[in-house]
Amino acid sequence: MLTILHLLAEEKIQEALRQGEFDNLEGAGKPLVFEDDSNVPEDLRMAYKMLRNAGCLPPDLQSEKEINTAMELLAGMEDEAERHRQIQKLNYLVMSLNARRRTRIDLEKNQLYYDKVVERVSLLKRPGQGS
Repeated sequence: MLTILHLLAEEKIQEALRQGEFDNLEGAGKPLVFEDDSNVPEDLRMAYKMLRNAGCLPPDLQSEKEINTAMELLAGMEDEAERHRQIQKLNYLVMSLNARRRTRIDLEKNQLYYDKVVERVSLLKRPGQGS
């Protein structure tokens, strides 16, 4: 039975090719973009795809986005007290993500940017501490 269906389908495809129905298709000549969901458990892939199509991010990606935003804000801050609060927030976000993943997040993916942020962040001097 599958053989008959296979032959019928192949015949229809060949007929459509002869009639030029596959000419000028949208995206013709462009590379296919495959979604890499190999890190997502198989039973969650459909749900994640539906969320992505709805414009929602999975919790881990949302956390990474918040971490990147916190790093960008930190880079532009000049007030030491505000920088200290932002560093605490950044540490909390990283710690939370690490706990959920049970692995360490790689903030050094963009090493140059990370180095610039670290370079601009100065430690707060507290009363009673030396220079």
